[in-house]
Amino acid sequence: MGLLSEQQLHNLAMNVVGKDLEEMGYEFLAVNSKKSKNPQFVATKDKKLIFVVVRAVKYPDNPVIYNEELMKKVSDHGINYKAKTFYAGVGIANSLSYDLPVDSEEDYVLNYTGLIEIK
Repeated sequence: MGLLSEQQLHNLAMNVVGKDLEEMGYEFLAVNSKKSKNPQFVATKDKKLIFVVVRAVKYPDNPVIYNEELMKKVSDHGINYKAKTFYAGVGIANSLSYDLPVDSEEDYVLNYTGLIEIK
């Protein structure tokens, strides 16, 4: 199979965040798996709407650091819908050595600390 593409890494991150949202009891209203379309998840729980931007973050980048300009734009858009906006960064690294690219033939490690609210 070989090295995971940017889209495959993004899909992996989407799966991690999607499972987390489900476990928290969110219902999905819209899911967009394209990295270029934001937010990736529009979900609801207890009549409260949330927007979630998902990013796969490769080592050595820190998955909790986000693009503030992008997140402000998504947050401003969310305000129009009375939605809270969250960032979900999922760090992905090769488990043999963090310096190696992520390969479908080898194990990988995930670093996901949960949703970060954008205010």
